Amino acid sequence: MLEAHGLCKSYVSRRVVSDLCLSVRAGEIVGLLGPNGAGKSTTVAMLCGLVAADRGEVIVGSGAASERLAEGAQEAKRRIGVVPQELSIYENLGAAANLELFGALYGMHGKRLHDRVAAALALVGLADRAGDKPSTFSGGMKRRLNIACALVHDPDILILDEPTVGVDPQSRHAIFDNLESLRRSGKALLYTTHYMEEAERLCDRIVIVDHGKVVASDTLAGLAKRLPSTQTLEVEVDGLVDLAALGALPGIGHPVQEGGRLRASVADLGRDAPGLLSAIAAGGHRISRVASARADLEDVFLSLTGRALRD
Repeated sequence: MLEAHGLCKSYVSRRVVSDLCLSVRAGEIVGLLGPNGAGKSTTVAMLCGLVAADRGEVIVGSGAASERLAEGAQEAKRRIGVVPQELSIYENLGAAANLELFGALYGMHGKRLHDRVAAALALVGLADRAGDKPSTFSGGMKRRLNIACALVHDPDILILDEPTVGVDPQSRHAIFDNLESLRRSGKALLYTTHYMEEAERLCDRIVIVDHGKVVASDTLAGLAKRLPSTQTLEVEVDGLVDLAALGALPGIGHPVQEGGRLRASVADLGRDAPGLLSAIAAGGHRISRVASARADLEDVFLSLTGRALRD
């Protein structure tokens, strides 16, 4: 439904996106992940047709119905709905009036517009608040209305840029339910987030970008296979442990300590964990709890993009 081939974008002399390729099929949620400054926002802007690529192309649709997204390609743009990170709603218009306005911008009117407004509000659980102004809504309700505004024209493709920022767990799960319903209906969804657990729950495939390039694109299981270690060990200890010494042990990788909790990847639990625990005890630290788990998406992400802070 959505394909990007060789997208490049520079600002002045700085290359922001370089030869980026990705695709999203109908009935699929693809996660777009990356550190701050990795080029995600510029990529999303090019996929929406809001920013022109210096090189490369975006294709909307499939087969004979496909169309290149370019300046003036209004029909291609009509097939895309965008949920921006910043709320794009009018606080002093009723919820239904917001959707009517966005629908009118797509040339909708009459019964079709009325039906689409009702359907979008029902999907996000706001049918009973259709006449109320967003200024009276909670943060989660505003986020759900933001999604409804992107859906009112019934797009084939939905691009969501961190749609759960600042919402409570109940609203977040309501949004997840909405997106899973859209996937079942055959929509193609591209989802950007900094919350790894969201991508793990929602996404069929994950694309990780860094420094404007795709560094990995696969299913969660496929990404996990890239790690030299597929298990992690979590240890509760007292005092600060010598992480450099632990990292030098055979089979131990990326030891990190936050307060009294130490976490490290382990190539083989049975073979390598005893050496790790013995080294901690030999350093004079008391161990109060030990737990193991499989490596998760955050481990993969940090392995590919590093642990250095980004602006």
